[in-house]
Amino acid sequence: MWPRRRFITALASAAALPAAAQFRIEVSGVGATQIPLVVATFRDEDKARTPIAAIVRADLQRSGLFRPAETPLALDERSTIVTTEWRERGADALVAGSLTRLADGRFDIRFKLWDAVKGEQLISQGARVVVDGDLRLAAHRIADEVHEKLTGERGVYATRIAYVVKNGRRYSLHITDADGEGGQVALASPEPIISPAWSPSGMQIAYVSFEMQKAVVWVQDLLSGERRVLANFRGSNSAPAWSPDGRQLALTLSRDGISQLYVMPAAGGGNPRRLTTSNAIDTEAVYSPDGATIYFVSDRGGGPQIYKVPAAGGNAERVSFNGAYNISPAISPDGKLLAYITRQGNAFKLMLQELDGGAVRALSDTQDDESPSFAPNGRLLVYATRQQGRDVLMTTTLDGKIKTRLLTSGADMREPAWGPFVA
Repeated sequence: MWPRRRFITALASAAALPAAAQFRIEVSGVGATQIPLVVATFRDEDKARTPIAAIVRADLQRSGLFRPAETPLALDERSTIVTTEWRERGADALVAGSLTRLADGRFDIRFKLWDAVKGEQLISQGARVVVDGDLRLAAHRIADEVHEKLTGERGVYATRIAYVVKNGRRYSLHITDADGEGGQVALASPEPIISPAWSPSGMQIAYVSFEMQKAVVWVQDLLSGERRVLANFRGSNSAPAWSPDGRQLALTLSRDGISQLYVMPAAGGGNPRRLTTSNAIDTEAVYSPDGATIYFVSDRGGGPQIYKVPAAGGNAERVSFNGAYNISPAISPDGKLLAYITRQGNAFKLMLQELDGGAVRALSDTQDDESPSFAPNGRLLVYATRQQGRDVLMTTTLDGKIKTRLLTSGADMREPAWGPFVA
């Protein structure tokens, strides 16, 4: 059996918590090209419990595309800004705004973005009225607007991630902001939870729970909390992956003996359609963005490698050749990159491969990496690793130069999955 936690649990043929802990963000590394910008502390943000400007700065820094700083000057969206002066200070852009508590207890948030290079105002005056509990999300959305206006591509700061926490003998599935803070516990259990997978709509999540004393695939609605069993066949049911249209899930089932890939309707019911037929373990399916191809892991060649097969069925083709042990595939949203975990001696490392040319590069400097997942804009990866005796979550830019560690108060975090864009 492949000696990784995920396979030991997912392929075994038999076998109420408090709200999500608050994280601190630790960013390391320096990107080659970054936009220097100033994000001023929002006027009167100290009257709320949420540091709006600090969240915006942390979001933008995490992307690897920006070098944000603060300023001691008192600025807001009504300030007169002389862009040439800020350009002389070394800033290419400036963000300033305010937070006002309304009579009904809600907050009015306003901000502006100036381009100091072009000498123009890019975002005039965004205004949002939110309740106290939505201030973090409002800050993430401001960071998204700044990101998109300055780069032309969509930011991911208002998206969500899912991950599993192991605290003693208890397991919980957490749904949080993309920076790891806030959020909720979707499921708590004394039995292991693994392999969370987001539906394309971001409204449901599939996962594997061992609460029935075996691996069973569940699907849960995140708004209502309602959950249902999707796959509880004889043997093990594991590694769910949604099709891009949300109509089907690929699964690993051992109902007919050795673990193989199957496809079944997301609504459940019916007989699963078998996708692979081999004398080896086939598992960890993931769809290509166009839904035409399924990538998966198989040891049919003697050791675990990554293969691909048409989603409609057909012959499998090997994809990974760099090293003798490659698992946990993740495909970038544009379908051009493959992230995976390789074993190098006793170390497990995060790798990135170009699917067209096959060029491979290492992204991490840690030794026990697991479960890579792309951000929906394809600019970042989140993965699990082990540092200082604890399982932690990390994000990294695709060049490996900017890494963010999400720290907790002692719980082990595993199995991260980055959620999709949600309208």
